[in-house]
Amino acid sequence: MLLRFFSFKNLFSVLGMLSVLVLLSASPAAASKSKIGVLTCISGPKIGLVLGSTVKLKCSFVNYRNETENYTGRMSRIGLDIGITAGTAIIWAVLAVQQNYTPGSLAGTYVGVSLEQTTVIGTGVNVLVGGSKKSITLQPFSGQGQVGLSIAAGIAKFSLRRSR
Repeated sequence: MLLRFFSFKNLFSVLGMLSVLVLLSASPAAASKSKIGVLTCISGPKIGLVLGSTVKLKCSFVNYRNETENYTGRMSRIGLDIGITAGTAIIWAVLAVQQNYTPGSLAGTYVGVSLEQTTVIGTGVNVLVGGSKKSITLQPFSGQGQVGLSIAAGIAKFSLRRSR
C-alpha cells in the first residue's frame, strides 16, 4: 500500500503542488528590486542520494555595466533527490534594492526551495534569497537545464564565493 502512494505519478503531483506553492510564495520584496545582471552557473555530474545532494558550480556574473565577475558555488539540497545527471546549467536574473552594485556583493549564502525533474532532458526551479546583507535575490524562478534521469524537491542552500 505504501509503495503505491510513492509512485512517480503521485510524486509528480506533489512536485506540481510544490511548484504552485513556490509561485504563490514569491517574496513581495523582490518586486521592489531592480535587475542588476545575470548569474550563470554550470555544474558537472550529480548523483542524488535519496535524502539530499551537494554539487559544486562554476559561475559567471555579468552586471548591468557588462562587466564580468567569476564565482564558485556549492548547492546543497535536503529533501527528496533521486537519480543522476550529467551536468546542469542554471541562469538567474540577479535583483537588488539599488543599482549601485559593489563588485563581489553576490558572495554569500542563499536559501530557499529547489525543484527539478529530468527524464533525459530536464528542468528545474530555484527560489533563493540571501547574499550580501540579505539584500540580493537570485530571480525567484531561475531557468535550469540538465541531462540525465532524476527527480528532486527540497530545501536548498547555495553558497557563492568570488574567485579571481
